[in-house]
Amino acid sequence: MLLPMTPDEMLSTTRSVRRRLDFDTPVDAAVLRQCLELGLQAPTGSLRQDWHFVVSTDRRQCQAVGEVYKRVWNGMVSDRYLETAAQAEPDEAARASWLRMMESARYLADNFPRVPAILVPCITGRLDGAPAALQALRWGSVIQATWSFMLAGRVRGLGTCWTTVHLSAEEEVADILGIPFNEVQQVALIPVAHTLGTDFKPGQRKPFDDFVHWDGW
Repeated sequence: MLLPMTPDEMLSTTRSVRRRLDFDTPVDAAVLRQCLELGLQAPTGSLRQDWHFVVSTDRRQCQAVGEVYKRVWNGMVSDRYLETAAQAEPDEAARASWLRMMESARYLADNFPRVPAILVPCITGRLDGAPAALQALRWGSVIQATWSFMLAGRVRGLGTCWTTVHLSAEEEVADILGIPFNEVQQVALIPVAHTLGTDFKPGQRKPFDDFVHWDGW
């Protein structure tokens, strides 16, 4: 069943869902397939389609991958790091907002082993040391397809979050999921679950004119 929303509502309310993931409700593989079929309609550079998507709803696999994510995240992010990084924000309101986001990220890390489904987008071959133009071509294709998957999930009541923390232990996750590490590069790790409620709102963003340059820089 699709949620009643306009395309603009879908685009403006597809959030990085962390605290509102329903860890207790299974995700139907048929729904995941629908989302992936839509994702694969995304543009792909030179029509190469040199992407792969590893999907798992297997409880043992999801838990094992989640434990890797949790361990890596907790090893990277300390309370001291949070305090120091927050000081880089321009004002108190921005610091408070950033710390709230990081607390939700900590919540996701702590609960990642409970996620009922995961998606790992990958690309054929490894890009370590590749020229920037080639990297842009390859990353750009798989990221568009994954974002389309996430949008399709939103209108089906699924929450997702783009994460890359696990990539510092990429080979370990490859072993868990049977991904040929030397031949296939992982791009991200997407937790997928039904959401607790569907009333998401547009995210807070910095002023439009800080980022947009008309007719040149």
